[in-house]
Amino acid sequence: MALIDGHGTPMAASTASASIHEVKLIESTVDKVRVPKVGRGHPKTKLKRLVYDAAADSDPLRKRLKARGIDLISPHRINRVKPPLQDGRKFRRYRRRWKIERTISWIQDFRRLVVRYDREISMFNAYIQLASIMITLRRL
Repeated sequence: MALIDGHGTPMAASTASASIHEVKLIESTVDKVRVPKVGRGHPKTKLKRLVYDAAADSDPLRKRLKARGIDLISPHRINRVKPPLQDGRKFRRYRRRWKIERTISWIQDFRRLVVRYDREISMFNAYIQLASIMITLRRL
């Protein structure tokens, strides 16, 4: 799972086995964010909002992120039984999700990450970091 800013620059990534649902990985990925400040001070670790697809439509996740001060913007699932927890005004930000999908496709340009030749998770994480650095340097 990759966390990407609004301009398409990778900020954090986390890996897990294939059987874990995405909702369980979101918080661990958010915890990895470290954005350096200009000048002195500790790096910025708090996000304001998180745009995600319908896989993150989970009321407990929304409440946990809201307690951390993060606003989750994701469409509700079609088969949702409970009433919606967010209004439609937030979906204006969801229109720019194509930037996130574009960066994910840039990460998938690295064949070694798509096929996953590595057995060691540490090597796979290293190649994800290398791909993120290369994408960031291309954007500069």
